[in-house]
Amino acid sequence: MNITSTLHNEMAVLVLDGDVDLSCSPALRKALLERTFERRDIMVDLSGVGYIDSSGIAGLVEAYQGARDNGTRFILAAPSAPVLRVLRLARLDRVFTIVDSVEPIAVVASPGEPLS
Repeated sequence: MNITSTLHNEMAVLVLDGDVDLSCSPALRKALLERTFERRDIMVDLSGVGYIDSSGIAGLVEAYQGARDNGTRFILAAPSAPVLRVLRLARLDRVFTIVDSVEPIAVVASPGEPLS
C-alpha cells in the first residue's frame, strides 16, 4: 500500500493505493494519527484500495475517534466497492461520513448521512 498525504484548503488529504492489511496497517495508523494530532480535518481517499482487513478498519476507527475528540472532521472519500462492503458489514457506514468524491469540500452532513 502507498500513502500520499497533501493539504488542500487546510484539509489533510490522504490517498491510499493498494491493499490495506496487517503488513501495512501500522504505517496507515501512523499517518492517520499524525494528521489527527495536527488538529486538521482529514479526508481519506479510498478509491485505490481493493481490500481492507480488520487492522485497516481499526486504524480508520482510531483516527475517527481522535478527530472527533479534537472537534475536527474525518471523512472517507470514494471507497471502492469491496471497501464499502466491509464498512457496511461492520455498520461503520452509519458512523463515518462517507462521500462519493475525493474533492475536498465543505462537509456539513452528519456521520452516516451521504453527501452529494
